Amino acid sequence: MADAPPLMTEDAVWAAIDRERLELADLLDDLTDDEWGRPSLCSGWRIGDVAAHLALARTGWGRAAVDLARARGNVDRMIRDSAVRHASLPRRHITQQIRSMAGSRRHAPAVTPLEPLLDVLVHGQDIAVPLGRVRTMPPDSATVAAARVWTMGWPLSTAFHARRRLRGLRLVATDTGWTAGDGAVVEGPVEALLLLLTGRTAWLHRLSGPGVDSLGAPGR
Repeated sequence: MADAPPLMTEDAVWAAIDRERLELADLLDDLTDDEWGRPSLCSGWRIGDVAAHLALARTGWGRAAVDLARARGNVDRMIRDSAVRHASLPRRHITQQIRSMAGSRRHAPAVTPLEPLLDVLVHGQDIAVPLGRVRTMPPDSATVAAARVWTMGWPLSTAFHARRRLRGLRLVATDTGWTAGDGAVVEGPVEALLLLLTGRTAWLHRLSGPGVDSLGAPGR
C-alpha cells in the first residue's frame, strides 16, 4: 500500500513541468558536443537521445501511429528509435523545442499530465548525474511522481515494474513522509526513491535501511 501523497492540482503539476523544462533547457544549452554524446543513465541512450525524447513529449496520435508501425508494434523500440532519429537534428533545435513547451498543456496520447512531470524529473537526472551536474528535484513534485509510478496500472506499469521489482520492501521518504509497500525498510530522500522506482541505481548510496542490501550495487 502507498500513503496518499500531498495533493498537487493540475495547474500546479503543469507549473512544475514548465519550471523543470525551462531549467533543463538551460542546462542543455550549457553542454559541450562531447557531453551531448556521452552515455546517459538510460542503458544504450546518449545524453542527446534523452534530450530528444523529452523534445517529443507532445507527439500526437498520427506521428505515434507512424512511429509504432516503423517499430513493428514494439512500443519500447518505437520510443527509442524515434528519440535517436530526432537526436540527429541540431542541438539548438532540440533545446528550443523543450523550452517552447512552457505554457503548453499538450501531451502524448494515452497518458495523464503526471507522465510529463515524471519524465522531465527522471530524465533530467539521466542527463545530469553522469555529467556531474546537480539538479535537485522539488520534493512535492518528486513525491507525486513517485506515487504515480507506484500506482500505475497496466500497460503503463510495464515501463518500470516497480511493485514487482520492489516486492517485500517498504519505501520511506525521509523528507516528505511518503511511504509505499510492505516489508524491509528502504529510506532516503524522495528523489532517490523516485530513481529507484524507475529502475535507476545511481543513487542507491543515498538510501539506507535493512532492505537496501537486496537492491544490488550502486550504478554510475
